[in-house]
Amino acid sequence: QVQLVESGGGLVQAGGSLRLSCAASGRTSKNYAMAWFRQAPGKEREFVAGITSSGGNTAYTESVKGRFTIARDNAKNTAFLQMNSLKPEDTAVYYCAGRGGGTYSYTQNYYTNWGQGTQVTVSS
Repeated sequence: QVQLVESGGGLVQAGGSLRLSCAASGRTSKNYAMAWFRQAPGKEREFVAGITSSGGNTAYTESVKGRFTIARDNAKNTAFLQMNSLKPEDTAVYYCAGRGGGTYSYTQNYYTNWGQGTQVTVSS
């Protein structure tokens, strides 16, 4: 079993930046795709960004393109989400997700491991 633990959330003013981290532990492997999802109050959980096990390919939802960057450090079994130019509509609980295999998916049911979530609040 793989455990995922997020960190780095908090309160920031619009236009500011935050960096989220997701540390994987347990039965990790080299082929482990990861992604970030978010859920705002009263809304469904949505895909934010995904990254392949090698880190060579990434994907983003349209609303964060050019502002967010997903990356990973496989030596440390950690994924990151750098969030710049934050907007109030980015306010949500952000979840890290992962699954054995090389590629990511936009669909949350694809992932077998989830973190507990970290709150990101952007004030206007």
